[in-house]
Amino acid sequence: CCTLVGGIYVNGLCNMKSQFLLLKERRFLPLFILQFFGAFNDNLAKTAFVVLMAYGLWDAHGVAPEILVSVAAGVFILPFILFCPFAGYLADHYDKALIIRRAKLAEIFIALAAVAVLYSGNLYFALPVLFALGLQSAFFTPSKFSILPQHLKADELIGGNALVSTGTYLAILGGTMIGAALIPLAQGKFI
Repeated sequence: CCTLVGGIYVNGLCNMKSQFLLLKERRFLPLFILQFFGAFNDNLAKTAFVVLMAYGLWDAHGVAPEILVSVAAGVFILPFILFCPFAGYLADHYDKALIIRRAKLAEIFIALAAVAVLYSGNLYFALPVLFALGLQSAFFTPSKFSILPQHLKADELIGGNALVSTGTYLAILGGTMIGAALIPLAQGKFI
């Protein structure tokens, strides 16, 4: 299928419609939903913790909020730097579906720990939970992309990757916005 766009024939614009049809496919939709809510969860928790730190809503024992926010961001990102290469190796050598299942099982327990942090208000327990969220995501990320060729046809891979990336970024944006909005409301304060 060729489409004329701005005087130029572009192959593949007809495939854009079929790209969104992947969201109806059982071989794609569960992974899409799984990765979407994982990214949403990570960023909701991270942003909630950062808002509590930044506005001094947690007792920081004299540590400046701006330092805590920087440390929290670093603690969340550090596992990606340290463990993504190893996670990629695992995804190349072991069953990707098994890695995904184990990473998502770990996420359930980490999310429960994040809820405990929010209820307890324990700032220093928040940092290991942020690290664990990053670690779980670092192990999930290589497998989520490398499993796509096992479930999609060759002409669906680019569209599938695009949907996964778009879903991830929308989830990051949504989790960040909602995390920033909910904490002040939950604290009974408008910042």
